[in-house]
Amino acid sequence: MKRVKLFPKIFLYTFLVMMFITVLAHVLLYIFAPQMTLSTNNFLESGAIIESSMNTEALIKLAILKALPISLVGCIGISLGCSLLFSKAITKPIQQISTATEQMAKLNKEAKCQIYSQDEIGLLAMNVNTLYTNLLATIESLKEETQKVSEAERSKLDFLRAASHELKTPVTALNAILENMILGVGKYKDRDTYLLQCKDITTQLSAMIKEVLDTSKIDFATERQNAEIFDLSEELPKFCEPYGLIAKTKQVSFSLNIEKPCPVFFPQKSIEKILSNLLSNAVSYTTSGHNIWVTLQSDKLIIENECEPIAQEKLSRLFEPFYRPDFARDRKDGGNGLGLYIVDTLCKALDLKYAFISTTSPKGMRFTLYF
Repeated sequence: MKRVKLFPKIFLYTFLVMMFITVLAHVLLYIFAPQMTLSTNNFLESGAIIESSMNTEALIKLAILKALPISLVGCIGISLGCSLLFSKAITKPIQQISTATEQMAKLNKEAKCQIYSQDEIGLLAMNVNTLYTNLLATIESLKEETQKVSEAERSKLDFLRAASHELKTPVTALNAILENMILGVGKYKDRDTYLLQCKDITTQLSAMIKEVLDTSKIDFATERQNAEIFDLSEELPKFCEPYGLIAKTKQVSFSLNIEKPCPVFFPQKSIEKILSNLLSNAVSYTTSGHNIWVTLQSDKLIIENECEPIAQEKLSRLFEPFYRPDFARDRKDGGNGLGLYIVDTLCKALDLKYAFISTTSPKGMRFTLYF
């Protein structure tokens, strides 16, 4: 479609209107002016008054005809100048808005409509600027959400790969035992003994599958939507009670110290999931005769336990799914490797900061969760 500029249209329209008015004024002047009669009064020295009148039509017509070219040229020049100034005044802000919107269409963040007046055109420029600002904010928000979704999908894919690899080991072991039992190879002829071993493996496999399914059901992207205000200092004693009992059966000292109230605005179930995994790890990795300290302050929660410190190069890997340190490869002692993965993922979803470091006095590990 051929583009038509606004300036020539406004200029031509304005100029034609002014020329129409000019020509119409000259025509009316030429028609009506000659019909007017000119009356004169002459005073004589004797005091007598002599009235006289004459028809001046021919004289006026002649004067108008002589002045008409100069008048028309003058009026055309004035009309031309006025039309030019008026057209520029109208089209300049519109052209600037058009140029700015072309830059906006290219998503130039520096693009902005200049506002020169408080009339409708100025209001239009202001509305365009507001609309573009909101559009950029929406685009940035969509980019962030897309990035979060991509990261979540990538995390799910990594988790599924790790889960598949982790489940492969007991399935392979179970298949090997059953095949040797069927063939009656060596020690596997004692079927009663190895049937019990197969049952233990299937029980372990069933527990692993349940843990994987429970972890996969956690909707990390929407965890924060159910946020509520609650005082952690009131809920923490009830939550720590069962872990204190487990620690007691292992002859581990479990100490809870609440220094100040700690009001938080988070989904309570998500906080409980984080604490459950942290306390479970602390109880699992603390041997008999040692201590666990849980300290709640106004803005952070500290969980310390006496254990063999984890090497610095292995700390970052602890938050990978199914990762277990060398000293805890056995699932009976080392857990399923999902606890800290869930903690890390939930903390990222809730924008919670944390620190996990080894300590020398006492010798062990310390997890600090900041609210």
